[in-house]
Amino acid sequence: MHPLLRISEEVGDALAENRPVVALESTVIAHGLPYPQNVETALAIEKAVRDSGAVPATVGLDGGRFTVGMSPDDMERFAAGTGVPKVSSRDVGVVLSGGGLGATTVASSLVAADLAGIPFFSTAGIGGVHRGAGESFDVSADLVQFTRSKVAVVCAGAKSILDLGLTLEYLETLGVPVIGYRFDDFPAFYCRSSGLRVPQRLDDPGDVARALRMHWAAGLPGGALVTAPISEEHALDGDLMEGVIQEALRAAERDGVRGPAATPYLMKAVSRATQGRSAAANREVLISTARLAGHLAVAYAATADDPATAVPAEGVAA
Repeated sequence: MHPLLRISEEVGDALAENRPVVALESTVIAHGLPYPQNVETALAIEKAVRDSGAVPATVGLDGGRFTVGMSPDDMERFAAGTGVPKVSSRDVGVVLSGGGLGATTVASSLVAADLAGIPFFSTAGIGGVHRGAGESFDVSADLVQFTRSKVAVVCAGAKSILDLGLTLEYLETLGVPVIGYRFDDFPAFYCRSSGLRVPQRLDDPGDVARALRMHWAAGLPGGALVTAPISEEHALDGDLMEGVIQEALRAAERDGVRGPAATPYLMKAVSRATQGRSAAANREVLISTARLAGHLAVAYAATADDPATAVPAEGVAA
């Protein structure tokens, strides 16, 4: 085990036995809903993973190491504590050296998942290229981290507040595979479609698993993105959301909100404008993507001995 990891017994046993595991972030606990709804949501996400046949591994920083597989007591400390920092990949070294608590984002969760050998991670929506990035150069660290960590990210696309067209273009430039699961369009977090097509669509968990295995067998670096939209029942209207986002962007400009503060500011503004419907949609998509990630992790584990994805030994013809 890597010296910077503290892996729970449940997760450690699953990894040792090559059973499916799904990594989860902890910002939903420390920077998501108010207490105790944040703990209830985190436990519901873990239950969705378990119901799919996989083991959840919620990630956080604590005592100079990554905790991979939080206990309920860990979640309570993260949820009820004040001033727990949100930790992206660039902040990992500083927070680990300080020994305090840290809530992982997508990027830092991928660092821990890769160190632990967990090939699947679930989140509601990734970060991406911000609107106006041509002037601000504001691009989420999530996108670069996808090229560094050998982990498949299962999500409902990218946050609606972003420039989704440029996000897809940047993912293409970085060589990150984007696979739509049973859906032709790139989802927009609360909304089922961004109006943009995904480069590839696959409809079977086994096909997704084999595609990931072949991507890594080919020696390609980093991970991949597997997207699936929010359910029609819980989705928000795209035109309505665009109007809300435009107003939130104007308010952020007026208040001088930029950089890392922009995303939480905009998300809170959207939640207020939608009278909490966006927060409810966020919870639902966190659970649905966790469930899908679990199913894909199960399929991936089942293909471990599949001859179709076996890599020939060096010097032996396939």
